[in-house]
Amino acid sequence: MKKIGFLSFGHWTPSPQSQARSAADVLLQSIDLAVAAEELGADGAYFRVHHFARQLASPFPLLAAVGARTSRIEIGTAVIDMRYENPLYMIEDAGAADLIAKGRLQLGISRGSPEQVIDGWRFFGYQPGEGETDADMGRRHAEIFLDMLRGQGFAQPNPRPMFPNPPGLLRLEPLSEGLRERIWWGAGSNATAVWAAKLGMNLQSSTLKSDETGEAFHIQQAAQIRAYRAAWKEAGHTREPRVSVSRSIFALIDDRDRAYFGNGQEEDRSASSTSGHARSSAAATPPSLTD
Repeated sequence: MKKIGFLSFGHWTPSPQSQARSAADVLLQSIDLAVAAEELGADGAYFRVHHFARQLASPFPLLAAVGARTSRIEIGTAVIDMRYENPLYMIEDAGAADLIAKGRLQLGISRGSPEQVIDGWRFFGYQPGEGETDADMGRRHAEIFLDMLRGQGFAQPNPRPMFPNPPGLLRLEPLSEGLRERIWWGAGSNATAVWAAKLGMNLQSSTLKSDETGEAFHIQQAAQIRAYRAAWKEAGHTREPRVSVSRSIFALIDDRDRAYFGNGQEEDRSASSTSGHARSSAAATPPSLTD
């Protein structure tokens, strides 16, 4: 293990018992959390993206704000559901956020996790093409995004533009150089891990991995990572890939934590508190846990 960070869902609820009762609460607390994590020496601050939920949904304003308030920590997502994304507009958003963060973005993208609504991407104006599944559409959007990150011009300039154009075909701006190598794919299967390797994406492997063999989870996850590394080597990429694994850890550090998540036995409180502190330093789901 080389790096460690945290992954936040950004839940909020109007419950009077909650300390995050609104979207504003969660967004501002997320910025503060990333600042505190950097001060403590953590390596990464990552955020989930869930649509139609009382959770974080639009990552780029948050990533830009975190980038402006921090100076060292990596900032990223796990994951952006590409079924919902316009990959060209995403180039502009991601480029701006990465420039503000001075090249610290680590963007995790994927087909997405189970949704809050049925086929939510349809409400965003997207439909799978003929013979496509929604997963195929998500991967197609990802491939367009990766291609646009190369920074090659593709759009014919207007002969009478509002402002002077550089020569040749135009690309999307702002473009952040180097971001292409900091894109991660959240793979739910061995096959998509291999696909991500061939395209030169880093790998995010999480507890959402599908059961493909009936073996214990850690055995299947290790096999997925080995398949990814083999495919990366076969593809002939010149840089070293990065791989992350994630675990859900509840750090029990006070009586309120134990009331919500503990086993309720008085004699276990001291041990729970001690182990909770130890685990809190490793409580993470970072896309940079293992390189």
